[in-house]
Amino acid sequence: MNKIVALSNRLEKCYSGAVYDVLRAMGYPNQTLPNTIRPLDIDKKLAGQVFTVSGRYDDTLDPHETLLQWTALLSKAPKGSVVICQPNDDTLSHMGELSSETLQLRGIRGYIVDGGCRDSNFINKIGFKVFCKYYTPVDIVGRWVADSFGEPIIIGNVKIKTGDYVMADRDGVVVIPEHISKEAIEKVEEVLKTESLVRKAIMDGVDPQEAYLKYGKF
Repeated sequence: MNKIVALSNRLEKCYSGAVYDVLRAMGYPNQTLPNTIRPLDIDKKLAGQVFTVSGRYDDTLDPHETLLQWTALLSKAPKGSVVICQPNDDTLSHMGELSSETLQLRGIRGYIVDGGCRDSNFINKIGFKVFCKYYTPVDIVGRWVADSFGEPIIIGNVKIKTGDYVMADRDGVVVIPEHISKEAIEKVEEVLKTESLVRKAIMDGVDPQEAYLKYGKF
């Protein structure tokens, strides 16, 4: 197992609230994507190293060109990554049945989009992890093209780069800048250990304020 996969797996055992708390303490309080981006399956968590994609709406596009660029997106995403897409569009679906199945078979951990999704029931059945803003049956053919792969994108107020890490669950989506990713994940793991000690103390009858003062966490 390589280092990226190992770190991704460790992060996926965490949760977004703890990641946010650690990033805030490290001086990065604004790393959370808009709360309109929600999981198809609220019981699934998604974490991993980011591969970015962006695109644009253009209804003068040739259908063949849109599908050519879409399949390029499916081909370019590195195995073990989480694809994050800024479609710059709020009208179309930017993920569907065959694409999800393709990405899953290629070893992509999941897909996060500041846009739409269709075929959501099928995607849930195969277990591919998708986070999106809305659902619509309207596809991209002849209307939308992926025009940038691996370049920085902005979603909400968060700048996201390929190589960053992301933690997404039912509470939200948090992006960890690449240069602090290892340190941040280690700190999150320490937070989880401390929280377990606080929880045990409370369950054992320790006063909550006393438990907070002892462990510095609540």
